[in-house]
Amino acid sequence: MSTNRLIHSQSPYLLQHAHNPVDWYPWGPEALKKAQVENKPIIVSIGYSACHWCHVMERESFEDQVTADLMNEHFICIKIDREERPDIDNIYMDAVQAMGLQGGWPLNVFLMPNQKPFYGGTYFPNLKWKQLLANIADAFANHEDQLAESAEGFGRSLSRKETEKYGIEAGESMLDADEMVEIATKLSSQFDPEWGGMNRIPKFPMPAIWNFALDFADLSKNDFWKEKVFFTLKKIGMGGIYDHLRGGFARYSVDGEWFAPHFEKMGYDNGQLLELYAKAYQASQDSFFLEKVKETVQWIKAEMLQEEGGFYAAQDADSEGVEGKFYTWTYTDLQSLVGDEMPWFAKLYNLKPQGNWEEGVNILFQTKEYTQLAAEFGMSEQELISKLNVLKSGLLEVRNQRIFPGKDDKILTSWNAMIDVGLIQGYFATGEKEMLDLALANLDFLQEKLFTDGVLMRSYKNGEAYTPAFLEDYAALIRALLFAFEASGKPSYLDLATKLTETCLSEFFDESDGFFYFNNPHSEKLIANKKELFDNVIPASNSVMARNLHRLSLLTYEEKYGEIARKMLGGMKDLIAKEPGFLCNWANLYLEMLVPTAEIAIVGKGAQTLSMELRNTLFSNSVLAWSEAATETAPILSGKTADSEGNALIYVCFDRACRRPVSTVTEALSQLPYLA
Repeated sequence: MSTNRLIHSQSPYLLQHAHNPVDWYPWGPEALKKAQVENKPIIVSIGYSACHWCHVMERESFEDQVTADLMNEHFICIKIDREERPDIDNIYMDAVQAMGLQGGWPLNVFLMPNQKPFYGGTYFPNLKWKQLLANIADAFANHEDQLAESAEGFGRSLSRKETEKYGIEAGESMLDADEMVEIATKLSSQFDPEWGGMNRIPKFPMPAIWNFALDFADLSKNDFWKEKVFFTLKKIGMGGIYDHLRGGFARYSVDGEWFAPHFEKMGYDNGQLLELYAKAYQASQDSFFLEKVKETVQWIKAEMLQEEGGFYAAQDADSEGVEGKFYTWTYTDLQSLVGDEMPWFAKLYNLKPQGNWEEGVNILFQTKEYTQLAAEFGMSEQELISKLNVLKSGLLEVRNQRIFPGKDDKILTSWNAMIDVGLIQGYFATGEKEMLDLALANLDFLQEKLFTDGVLMRSYKNGEAYTPAFLEDYAALIRALLFAFEASGKPSYLDLATKLTETCLSEFFDESDGFFYFNNPHSEKLIANKKELFDNVIPASNSVMARNLHRLSLLTYEEKYGEIARKMLGGMKDLIAKEPGFLCNWANLYLEMLVPTAEIAIVGKGAQTLSMELRNTLFSNSVLAWSEAATETAPILSGKTADSEGNALIYVCFDRACRRPVSTVTEALSQLPYLA
């Protein structure tokens, strides 16, 4: 079987295309130089391994010899894994949207030999793709000057700073409690009252929105908001988007009811949702949320943990070429396995003899809460859950004998760090040390394997770290290290977080507008250096970085960090008020600075126990450090002492001024401020 240059790649997505008849190049100097030397337009085709329509376009077009011949004759063809190179994906996604076209993946963009784009789109059926290739080849041969003119226009648009485009000027501004309430009210008007989540289709979980909503509910003591969050998380956790047998969440549902997902499971979604469900459990003590936390951790351990301690990136939607085949069931198969329990089991998961989805199969889709169903069938809730767990275990055993979906087995720094935060929040919520151990082992792995000559890398596979890290990686890792410091008390995590922050300030920070580039402008020259400002399924790297700087300033007493964070928030404030749905992580920073954030230090015998007791209850708007003995290892702990018998005291401070030290968590909680 013939191969192309992608055969030397690490990326599973690129390797999937290594046997195409298309003469693919990976992104790099060889392909870019060839385009200029031969004066050929470039096709940049971007996707990722768990992308269903990427697989469809590959089968229809990139495996087709006639199509490949057209591409090879007239174009230099470059394949990109968007998860390895989100910087390039950001540039060309912006370009396609500037053309007035819908973005998405696969993303196919046509460039002039100088990398400037002139046309693009997403999935093209084979006939349309061949027609487009022929038309563009003809246009380039006969009207190259017109295409170049168009590309220059898009090039100018791409090189325009985001801060200029949106009229953002960094600078401190007044924060207002009434405006905070207006932001929350505007956001709540977009909630779906029937199915939870945002009132749009398809439905993405959007953890940043519900994290903000839960923190706002907590800090304003607002039960209405808490119930909105719990309602949404119940609907997501009951939906087909959740894997009821193994745990873990699919990326999104194609409908408005969380019923039928695209079945791929991504590391970044599951890390963030793990954190969110852990916080929901802390706020409610609802065992349903605890179930989702525990099951998702078990999925991560069983299916996503690499032997060296890294977490794999994703699982595909497809197995045996069929989307969702691994996860769905015929009614007959379930009946034979579930037996006499089928009447209530079928009602619990909305199962139909003719199937509740396509091709006569069923997606497990919980439509009734356990209490309701137990009462209907004359059982206690505990009895029903016990029976259910036995059935789920048996069905999982059968399912595990099927052919598994493909796995994207590269390790990504930022996604691993998001999982670490979820695990540590799970530890705070449950006290289960295996969650903390798993996170700390992963952080050790990242420190050992993802740094090359002291420089952080984004990706790792087959013993090799590659691609210098982006702001997303730094920001996510810094956040995870701050969580690890709070949980473990080890100053080495705080030290590394500080060191990485300094790297971000020297390598990524744009002094001219007060925000950070997504890519390191010193690392590789691209046609544009982009800044990520809007929170999406992953919060914007600038908002994560701003929150890190805020927290780090409180832990280290380094005022410049807080000043940069305040100026970043000041620049975004007006946009947050206008469009909170796409700026919820920024809104969370607004909330933290408005209330303000509690600086908690615990020093003395029993400090760790008190810190866990406090963290088990307190999940929003605080930073915490602890030590069993007086220490100078972290500025927040400096000068704090135990009581006269050496027992731990809790110091609750604001802007470095401390309230009276207390010895119980109840007393400490009473010293915290709330949004009036």
